[in-house]
Amino acid sequence: MLEHPNGVGIDGRLGVAAAVVDGSVVPGDVEVRAGRVRAVGCAPRGTGLALPGLVDLQVNGFAGVDLRTASVDGIRSVSAELAAHGCTSFRPTLHSADPDGYRSALGRLDEARTAGVPGARLLGAHLEGPFLSPVWAGAHDPATLASVDLGLAESFMVAGSVGMVTLAPELRGAPELVGWLVGRGVVVSLGHTDADAETVRRAVDLGATHLTHCWNAHRRFDHRDPGPAGVALSDPRLTVGLIADSVHVAPEVVRATITAAAGRLAVTTDAVAPAGLPGAAGDAARAEGGRLAGGLRSPLEVLRVLRSSGLDWPTLVSVCSTAAARTAGGGAGLRPGAVADVVVLDDRLDLVRTLVGGVEVARAG
Repeated sequence: MLEHPNGVGIDGRLGVAAAVVDGSVVPGDVEVRAGRVRAVGCAPRGTGLALPGLVDLQVNGFAGVDLRTASVDGIRSVSAELAAHGCTSFRPTLHSADPDGYRSALGRLDEARTAGVPGARLLGAHLEGPFLSPVWAGAHDPATLASVDLGLAESFMVAGSVGMVTLAPELRGAPELVGWLVGRGVVVSLGHTDADAETVRRAVDLGATHLTHCWNAHRRFDHRDPGPAGVALSDPRLTVGLIADSVHVAPEVVRATITAAAGRLAVTTDAVAPAGLPGAAGDAARAEGGRLAGGLRSPLEVLRVLRSSGLDWPTLVSVCSTAAARTAGGGAGLRPGAVADVVVLDDRLDLVRTLVGGVEVARAG
């Protein structure tokens, strides 16, 4: 059985009525053994629906904890709280910090990995900066932005596990940085950028594979100047990030983006520290002057928003789980043999239980 900080894995049936498996809703129960899915479509059936666990590539903080300054205990708390909202893996995202701030946060994240987290799996960190365009800084502190510097980038890699870097590809030295990061197994995401379509395409040719929060904080789409969004929606090499919290992007644009980037759209919460606290999910975090500054919904709340818009379960699983899991370099799904990262929901879309590697890490009540 697979060991986990919360205990020993489950061997047996989950007691569900159906599961979403490879793009279909399969009636019947799910059996888990030794941390993996053993079988689906088992009889007799129970109640509730099993989904691949939700995966979030951009979590700045949660449940009152800012991951830039969090202690090891705070990081472990975020992991547990996210699991209670259906999330089984997440990228801790660091932004608007000075170099020492990035390095110290990366070190504490590695300490938490070594200690073991009690809930959602802690993926390699997402550095959303400092190599961003001041033209599209968004809510980031412009004083923390930096020119491209391979030595500085290397110091971040040494400080802790980095899995993704968002950068502006038009910056001087950015092409070299893209290749350097890709050569070290880091996912390069394009964002907070004023790049035109040609510059974006060159970065993709060099190995960039993701766009950070499409439609937010980058050069605007125009029919003669499509920019980052135009390339991302038309180039199958890119996975498209999208903050689908009903605030950052209009519902019509969310649906159009899902259609254009079918199978490679990875929604995110862009959650900041107040997310997950009671009463926090109604709007979004805002900086002075009303500028958007991060999301306040949990992964499960984003799924509910999308379900209420009429999306079917296979599409929901694609955008909330499997596309992001592929970007993170891991498998996802409930097919037999897959790692049992599973969330079970009841008919009201409330959480019943969350499993990470076959271990129950969260349960209703």
